[in-house]
Amino acid sequence: MIVKNGEPYVDDTAINRRLIKKDLSYKTIFSKKREYRGKILVFISASFIMAATIAITLFLTFQGIRSFTVDRVNIISFLAGLNWNPTDVQHPSYGAFPFIFGSLSVTILAALVAAPIGIGSALFMTEIAKKWGQKFLQPIIEILVGIPSVVYGLIGMSVIIPFIRSQFGGLGFGLLAGAIVVGVMILPTVTSIAADALKSVPDDLRHASYALGATKWQTIYKVVIPAALPSLLTAIVLGMSRAFGEALAVQMVIGNAKDLPHSLIEPAATLTTIITLSMGHTTDGSVLNDVLWSLGLILLVMSYIFIILIRFLSRRGRLL
Repeated sequence: MIVKNGEPYVDDTAINRRLIKKDLSYKTIFSKKREYRGKILVFISASFIMAATIAITLFLTFQGIRSFTVDRVNIISFLAGLNWNPTDVQHPSYGAFPFIFGSLSVTILAALVAAPIGIGSALFMTEIAKKWGQKFLQPIIEILVGIPSVVYGLIGMSVIIPFIRSQFGGLGFGLLAGAIVVGVMILPTVTSIAADALKSVPDDLRHASYALGATKWQTIYKVVIPAALPSLLTAIVLGMSRAFGEALAVQMVIGNAKDLPHSLIEPAATLTTIITLSMGHTTDGSVLNDVLWSLGLILLVMSYIFIILIRFLSRRGRLL
C-alpha cells in the first residue's frame, strides 16, 4: 500500500487506465462479433442468390430435356418444325420454330422502337437540357416503369390494334402491335441506362471538342456517342432481354396464332405466350407438358446469351 502524507493513497490514474482498457477490450469484442455477424449475413444472402440461380437452371434444364430423352421428341423437328399440333392423337407435332421466330421478331422490333427514342431522351436529359430535362423526364420514366403489363396490353388493344387495322388492314393483331407495346415497355430501361452511360463520359472530351471549334451537335454525335457506345449497346441489350421474356402484354395484342407469320400485321405467337396459354391445359408428366418445359429452357438459354453479350459489351467499354 502506498502511504502519502500519513494516509493511504490510491492511484486513481492507474485504476482509470485499467478500466478504460477493459472497456475498450469489451467494445473490441462486441465490434468483432457484430462484424462477424454482418459477414455471415452477407455470405448467406450471396449464397442464397447463387443457390437459387443454380437450382432454377438445373431444374429447368432437367425438365426441359425430358421431351428429348424420355418422350423421344426429335430435337431437330422441335427447333425447326413449322407445325404445332399437340392435340392430334395419331400424329402429334411439336414444331416450335414459329414461336422462336415470333419471340426474336418482337424483341428485335421492340429494340428498334425503343433504342432511338430512349437514346434521344437520354441525350436530351444529359446534353441538351441538363438543368430541367432530367427533372421533367425522370418522373415520366418512373411512371412508365410502374405501369403494370396488363395496362400496356389494354392500351394496345384499345389504341394500337384499331390504328393498325385502319391503316394497314387485317385484324390489327400481329408482330407490329406486339413490337410497339413491348417497345414502350422497355423504353424506361433503355433510357435510364443510356442516360447513366452518357453522364459517365468525361467532360474533358466535350471541352476538347469545343476547343477545336465543334458545335454542340457535332460534339454529341462525334465525341459523346462514340465514347459511350458500348454502354449504350448494353442498355439496348438489357431492354431486349426484358422484351424477350414478356408474356402478358404480348399475349393480348399479338394474336396467338400457331403458324409462321408472313408479314408484320399477321397474327403470331411467342414462346412466352404459347407457354402461358397451354400450361394450364396439361398434366404433369405428359408429352405436351414436357415440351412446354423445353420452350422454357429455350427462354433460359436466350437469357444466358443476353447476359454473356452484356458482359462482353461491359468489358469492351472498360477496355476503351
